[in-house]
Amino acid sequence: MENAIEIRGLNKQYKDFALKDVTFNVPEGAIVGFIGENGAGKTTTIKSILGIAHADGGEVSILGSTPEQQRRNASEDVGVVMDTGFFFEMLRPADISNVCARMYHNWDRGLFQEYCRRFDIPMKKPYKDFSKGMRVKLRIITALSHHPKLLILDEPTSGLDPVVRSDMLDLFLDFIQDERHSILLSSHITSDLEKIADYIVFIHEGRIVFSMSKDDMLQQFAVLKCSKEQLPEIMEVAGAVGRRDTKFDVEILVDNATEVRAAFPSVLCESASIDDIMTFFAKGEQ
Repeated sequence: MENAIEIRGLNKQYKDFALKDVTFNVPEGAIVGFIGENGAGKTTTIKSILGIAHADGGEVSILGSTPEQQRRNASEDVGVVMDTGFFFEMLRPADISNVCARMYHNWDRGLFQEYCRRFDIPMKKPYKDFSKGMRVKLRIITALSHHPKLLILDEPTSGLDPVVRSDMLDLFLDFIQDERHSILLSSHITSDLEKIADYIVFIHEGRIVFSMSKDDMLQQFAVLKCSKEQLPEIMEVAGAVGRRDTKFDVEILVDNATEVRAAFPSVLCESASIDDIMTFFAKGEQ
């Protein structure tokens, strides 16, 4: 399998934060969910991939090119949606289409207009008068309308109601159906990632905790609940990567769920959600 994005040993140092040896791939034909708490390094990683932030070390390849080469080529094959707006406030969608037609050889006016009709985006209304949800939808459909091979999305569905968010997720799934297109999707809405992601990359405090298929993640991680009296015996088997104590019992995030269930069939051991995994790493006692 080819990789749309390859990152090896990416480092970026700020005064009070650093990316440390970030390494992961985005396979061709896949949706990779990029997760982590606020300040974990998701946006810094994405900016480094795009060449917006200059990395202090490591290697990045996007569709076989460096970030600098992609920027020189106007990123024709990469669609980007960041969590902040990038349209001039007085522009209307019709104006945006005219501007993008000069920027992208593959700009598809018909497709853009079709998306605007589908998602109730008025072509002659200025961007300054759009609601937050309308602005998000416009950014997404603009990124799709020049037929990119790769989408890099930073919190793209933030601000959308559940119905429209579901429609956008369907768009993303349609985008990768030919198995040649790829998506790197950073999102705090983990239920979206559980629906559509093929792989999950988890970054915590500037380091990659894991990068694996979503199915493997859901099979490997589980939340085990036991009494404090049971804990010592269970800890001899459990690969505990996080722990929370309550008044009456203990919850443990384990990364060897199959082994634990076999050893302690009477102990409650539930599959961990993405939220569970993030919460235990961010707040659980190690």
